[in-house]
Amino acid sequence: MASLLKNLNLMSLHSTTNREVTMKQQPKVYGPSMDWNIHGKDHHRSCHGLRFVEAINERVNGTVAPREAASTVSVGLMKSAPSIIYEEEVPVDADQMHLMGRLVEAGSVYRQHFMIRCYEIGPDNTATVETILNLLQEAGINHMKSSGLCMENDYVATPVMSLMKLVWVVSRVHVQIRKHTSWGNIVEVDAWFDSASKNSFRRDWIVRDSKTKQTIAKATSTWVIMNKETRKLSKIPEEVKQELYSFQSSRVALKGTYEMDKINKITDQVADLIQSGIAPKWSDLDGNQHVNHIKYVGWILESIPVDIFAKYDITNIILEYRRECRQNDVLESVFSMEVLADSPDEIMKTAAKDIESTHLLRKQDNKAEIVRAKITWQSKRPYIARAIQ
Repeated sequence: MASLLKNLNLMSLHSTTNREVTMKQQPKVYGPSMDWNIHGKDHHRSCHGLRFVEAINERVNGTVAPREAASTVSVGLMKSAPSIIYEEEVPVDADQMHLMGRLVEAGSVYRQHFMIRCYEIGPDNTATVETILNLLQEAGINHMKSSGLCMENDYVATPVMSLMKLVWVVSRVHVQIRKHTSWGNIVEVDAWFDSASKNSFRRDWIVRDSKTKQTIAKATSTWVIMNKETRKLSKIPEEVKQELYSFQSSRVALKGTYEMDKINKITDQVADLIQSGIAPKWSDLDGNQHVNHIKYVGWILESIPVDIFAKYDITNIILEYRRECRQNDVLESVFSMEVLADSPDEIMKTAAKDIESTHLLRKQDNKAEIVRAKITWQSKRPYIARAIQ
């Protein structure tokens, strides 16, 4: 008798372990009407339609859902419902909240996936230039973090630089856009860096469609070091070069020279528009306590006539950073535009030509230059893959 009671207790414990689910812990269920059993009671739930839940076991936009990390929830169904799909609430570990990605190509390249969110697209339903630049910056920073080349709460400096009160600042960015991606698409970003000169480093990126592997954009940038106390540029210490040496890659995303892509200064005499009173907000600043280099792009594009956005796509953008902008600075935006003489659309046999806009952001009081920019615009047309160097 005692043996029988013991066996019954074990069976009861096993049943409770597999079937007992509190209402707070219930997984979300999507599917047709069904009957199910919780705590030994029959329940009926009706769901209108069937929503497909696709489990992507890769890190996208800071979330990670490996199956081994999912909470184990067992529900005893009274009737079979093969079309039911469960969406389980997956706890995300604090250490996995930042975008992690992975190192590839013998550890010299960092690869990361991002989903284009609804607030990252413009009126034409494609990702904005600022979105692409933000993804590049995020992948670059996470590359440094995953390689141990930045402090836990200081993404602007390596451990050695942090001790020397030095920070990274960008001096130049060049992005070529081949295909404009849309909301919900997942893009794959490769990031790597190499020494560019005695006192600068080059960081490159390639952005691809995660499914088709088509190239969406290529980019290159130049980074130098600034003393965060004096706010002046500094030579790169040998200790920092040694710190970075084993992580460098000689790959090149964009070929070209500085002279080929040089941005000429705009004078007031040739400017099509001068917009004054641009004042940075607190939210425009980054960890270096100055305006983040991507914020300038939005200010630059505000000077572009609306009909240009309706008729043209951005295919090339170059930014040259001359000095930093602090929160108390007030800027002017200077803009001019010209039609490129040698850009007939031979493929479509139309007279459409590319146009080029040149931009200057400067301080309003003393006219000191902050940023120069040059943007190439291509007439909108049915999608044709554009050649990238």
